Amino acid sequence: MKAHLAVFTLSVILVTGIGMAPAFGQIQSSIVVTTDKSSYSEGETILVTGEVKDLYSGTPVSLIVKNDNAIVALAQLTVGADKKFSTEITAGGTMRTSGTYTIEVTYGTQNRVATTSFEFGGSTDTPIQKPSKVTATTVSIEGADDLVGYKITGGKLLSIMPDVDANSLIVSIDATSDGSLTLTIPRSVLDAMIDGEDDDFFVLIDGEEVDFEETTSSKDRTLIIAFPAGAEEIEIIGTYVIPEFGTIAAMILAVAIISIIAISAKSRLSIIPRY
Repeated sequence: MKAHLAVFTLSVILVTGIGMAPAFGQIQSSIVVTTDKSSYSEGETILVTGEVKDLYSGTPVSLIVKNDNAIVALAQLTVGADKKFSTEITAGGTMRTSGTYTIEVTYGTQNRVATTSFEFGGSTDTPIQKPSKVTATTVSIEGADDLVGYKITGGKLLSIMPDVDANSLIVSIDATSDGSLTLTIPRSVLDAMIDGEDDDFFVLIDGEEVDFEETTSSKDRTLIIAFPAGAEEIEIIGTYVIPEFGTIAAMILAVAIISIIAISAKSRLSIIPRY
């Protein structure tokens, strides 16, 4: 009798355990996201799919793809009536280096976030930077709407290129004699700030750190840099330089933030008790 009871008890435990196991693909959190493969080569299509637990009409899913905190893609995805969303991304382009890339999706509030990752083999194409346009008093910077003003003695300014990874501007010059370069740099192009306060730039001439003079305003920072004859490159390092995605990415990110704020406000209103 005891043996039969033990077998019956074990059977109940097994059946209960099986019955409690979640079905494959069931949403255990407020949002899930996945890719069709774990690794991709340049030119391949990355299929991103996901599903939300609760549907909020008119609220898109914000998607960010990044590598070592550097954003390489942004998108706003529509959620269907079936609570599912999807998009396709081509491996390559702004994805240049090999390594692990993270996809982060947000739906409504920062509490509804999910991530997944994939491996990318790297790009074989060397990115081509457009030369900056130099006039008698200004220089255009790739990716920026504002112009950098300049004045140079003892040489010629050739170009100014942004280095996004180093948060710097690379200034190429042809120094025929000792001279100086005065740059009026809009804060939208390059800035150096810590905790909302101005910080010092680092200035290198051909790899060697040098002193410089600076004046600031709310819109720009003016640097006066002395250089020796034969100097070829001046690098100005700050804490921010023009992002690779420019205005379009900023607009997408702004839309994502507005969506999050809007749905957060709705959520707070929905839980107000009624008496």
